[in-house]
Amino acid sequence: MENTQNGTSAGREQEVKPSADLFHAVDEALEAQDTAALRSLVADVKGPDLTDLIQWLGPEQRVALIEALGPDFDFEALVGVDEKVRDQLSEALPNDVLAKAVSDLDTDDAAYLLEGLEEDDQKEILDQLPQGDRAALQRNLLYPEETAGRLMQADFVAVPPFWTVGQVIDFARETEDLPDTFSEIFVVDPGYHLLGSVDISRLLRSKRDLPIAKIMDTDRHIVFATADQEEVARQFERYGLMAAPVVDSNDRLVGVVTVDDVVEVIEQEADEDAKLLAGVGDERLTDSVRQIAPPRLAWLFVNLGTAVVSASVIKMFGASIQQMVALAVLMPMVASMGGNAGTQTMTVSVRALATRQLNPANIPRVVAREAAVGLINGLTFAVFLSLLAVYWFGADQLGVVIAVAIIINMIAAALAGIFIPLALDRLGFDPAVASTVFVTTVTDVIGFFSFLGLATLWLG
Repeated sequence: MENTQNGTSAGREQEVKPSADLFHAVDEALEAQDTAALRSLVADVKGPDLTDLIQWLGPEQRVALIEALGPDFDFEALVGVDEKVRDQLSEALPNDVLAKAVSDLDTDDAAYLLEGLEEDDQKEILDQLPQGDRAALQRNLLYPEETAGRLMQADFVAVPPFWTVGQVIDFARETEDLPDTFSEIFVVDPGYHLLGSVDISRLLRSKRDLPIAKIMDTDRHIVFATADQEEVARQFERYGLMAAPVVDSNDRLVGVVTVDDVVEVIEQEADEDAKLLAGVGDERLTDSVRQIAPPRLAWLFVNLGTAVVSASVIKMFGASIQQMVALAVLMPMVASMGGNAGTQTMTVSVRALATRQLNPANIPRVVAREAAVGLINGLTFAVFLSLLAVYWFGADQLGVVIAVAIIINMIAAALAGIFIPLALDRLGFDPAVASTVFVTTVTDVIGFFSFLGLATLWLG
């Protein structure tokens, strides 16, 4: 695959940031079908800025822009677009345009463009590629989505161990179909089993007659092609990797994962977890109202069900609330403080589970720590809320009741914030999906029940 490099030094080219004026000017040029004006407008828009422009446009306008620019369009801009936008473009663009795109892109990015297409369309596009590029792309597509095999780049440099440093350098200089950029050279046997690797810096600093086997690093951190991309990202983070060779089930070298690919995975997973915690799923800014409304409604109905549970607890103490209006004023404070405290603990727990930092070995210590934090927070706010209750309503006993209730709820919030994500993870569910609802429900129910129950017993 051909690797395209965007951007030049700041002294040679001034990067043009897209503005609202540019967006509207492009919109008008597309509307008028003025190809010359369109090309002039986007001539200096590169990389991520062109990606932003594509996402801002409507579905039909995106296709019109790409077709109008023709060979001048930088297909690297498609790498950064939202998945749904990329799928829409893959379906809408002609196959000959997609064939040009996949030939310009790295293997992993080209696979993303093709993965959602019908098998016949994939075949038609692949048939237009050179044999080597076609084989590499087909190999990527064989691996499941979100695995190292789909994430890897199939372009790498591999040499036998008996070559000398001079032979390797000459090979890298004279061979035309090597990647445009690479930082290390892999050493393999005749069966393409990985023996080691050599950094370019070490290669250039070694004598030409030295066998490559003498300077190769055999302690390489390998990645299996079927490994989940999240696990690959954790390995890069844990061991400080810049690149990792990818091997298949027969331990043969089939590609390489680089740190820039892993950064995209980390951003993607963090974005997904943040949205799941808020109950909006895999929602994008480019989604339509029809795509957004149903999932949000479904999640809000779940929240309504949990709210009914909390309201049922309040209903149990309706008589007490009627007798003392102060209870209705103060009880939301107890539940709200517990909910916020539980969310704090839950967020830390969900992230720790996602990064595998929370495990059976340290769970008891983390639980004890969170319970202690809950107790300290409870005691602190018990003082403030009890004084507030006495100041507002002049009732010393009510101050004691709310103080005890807030201590109970803050400890319960801390424990719920860690045990609920752990339970969901143990049951095989993503703790980011439903933890918020369950934690909030627990803190509301315990907060209302402890405050109203104590008030009924003590003040009744």
